[in-house]
Amino acid sequence: MNKQTICDVDVNGKRVLVRVDFNVPMSGGMVTDDTRIRAALPTIQYLLDHNAKVILMSHLGRPKGVDDKLRLAPIAARLSALLGQPVKTANDCVGDAVVRTVSGLKPQEVLLLENLRFHKEEEKNDPAFAQQLAQLGDVYVNDAFGTAHRAHASTEGVTHYLPAVSGLLMEKELNFLGKAISHPEHPFIAILGGAKVSDKIGVIKHFMAQADHVLIGGGMANTFAKAYGYEVGDSLVENDKLDVAKELIVQSNGKLVFPTDAVVADKFDNDAQSQVVEIFQVQPGWRILDIGPKSVELFKMYLNDAKTIAWNGPLGVFEFPRFAQGTIAIARALADSHATTIIGGGESVAAVEQAGVAERMTHISTGGGASLEFLEGKTLPGVAALLDKSA
Repeated sequence: MNKQTICDVDVNGKRVLVRVDFNVPMSGGMVTDDTRIRAALPTIQYLLDHNAKVILMSHLGRPKGVDDKLRLAPIAARLSALLGQPVKTANDCVGDAVVRTVSGLKPQEVLLLENLRFHKEEEKNDPAFAQQLAQLGDVYVNDAFGTAHRAHASTEGVTHYLPAVSGLLMEKELNFLGKAISHPEHPFIAILGGAKVSDKIGVIKHFMAQADHVLIGGGMANTFAKAYGYEVGDSLVENDKLDVAKELIVQSNGKLVFPTDAVVADKFDNDAQSQVVEIFQVQPGWRILDIGPKSVELFKMYLNDAKTIAWNGPLGVFEFPRFAQGTIAIARALADSHATTIIGGGESVAAVEQAGVAERMTHISTGGGASLEFLEGKTLPGVAALLDKSA
């Protein structure tokens, strides 16, 4: 993914329109987790250091029209504190008033436009709306990897009207995730969890071709267990995917590694009765909620020698502390590893944060769905639209 970045273009005195991903958790009108805002700081700071006028645009939540609870003013306040300088705000992201505000912007000033999704035209990738956004800038920068799998006006549409390059966060994502799928250092181990096989079929197939082994956990391991003919009790299973699971088992030639034991519970509740059983000893009425201690040791055996590890999806119902032990143990094993460790967005990020080892990972992706699609080998519209580096 050899895309031009902000370092390849002249931004001195220019209006630089930057798509960021400030879709952050909020509560009571306050930002409760500023990880995504902090992730964009290197790009914003680079532009300020190079005398640019910085115009930021983002979405927040899924509003149906204008929603005062989803305005970006609290995010501007948090960004201002992190940057150590004022961040101006606009009460819309297009229109005459916004054009006037932008025209008054001086080099080394920052303006955050209002929530893009207050306009339905954003998600429809409406050309007229994209053109209105584009007229606010001289250069377009996409630093929002988390939305790069969507062809929206602010991620793909604007690139038809402005020279388009990647930000530093986007570049980092493409470098780490791109290397993980195209040139990993071996042994390369992929860990895939999460609830459903159907969400990960493409990723499993892709990793079966690239990785030395693929460790499978989470709810989707239950579907594979049932495909093997094991009793899985009341566990989450995709019965319509049993044939796909059987096919993948055959095609994998032993590359897929499954849990050998499980923590089972008599109901879906943190306070349920629980016990550890062999994977083939799950009784009717019980449900698998975590990988067991033998499975943790088995997975660690594969991780010990790994040079590259990519992880996407928790290995149990980790939102219940009682059933987060397997996920946390594997997160700690990654932290202790000498491998390049890549956490592929989504709930895996929450898992390594919960385990207190986030800082010890080589790269934590900011994209959930985008990471998954990229790891699957799909082309992301928001990335494809950026200018290529000349050979």
